[in-house]
Order: sequence, then C-alpha cells, then structure tokens
Amino acid sequence: MNDKENDLTLEDQLDEEDWALIIGKNGNLKGIFIPAGVDEDFVPESIVAIMAQYFGVDFEEEIEDAFDVPPGKTVH
Repeated sequence: MNDKENDLTLEDQLDEEDWALIIGKNGNLKGIFIPAGVDEDFVPESIVAIMAQYFGVDFEEEIEDAFDVPPGKTVH
C-alpha cells in the first residue's frame, strides 16, 4: 500500500489498538508505534520475536536499561 496513492497517513491506516514497526528504505528499524494508553511493558510476542530475530533488540535488557536513564530523559 502506498500512502501517495491513497492519501492516507500511517495513523489513518491503524486502528486504535494496532502496533506498527517503522522500517526505513535500507531495512533498518526506525521505530515502533505503540497504541495510545497501552502499557509499554506489554509488547505482543510476535513483535518481541521480530525485534529480537531481525533487529537484535532484547526487551528484557531494554527495560533494565530504562532504569539507568537520568531524570528528565526519554527512553526510545
């Protein structure tokens, strides 16, 4: 699906409870879209598996690292 053909934004294409992985043209992970109001500690197993297998993200490690962030900083 191409946004230019449909004039739809990513948010237009997602339902309120949908998650999305944002992958750049070079195949690198650019980000993850988490639905509003969802606890970031609850990540669907399929996303955990994809992130671990293809992008080397360990959610357990990421959660532990979040506690080392100085106050006022944001973990992405």
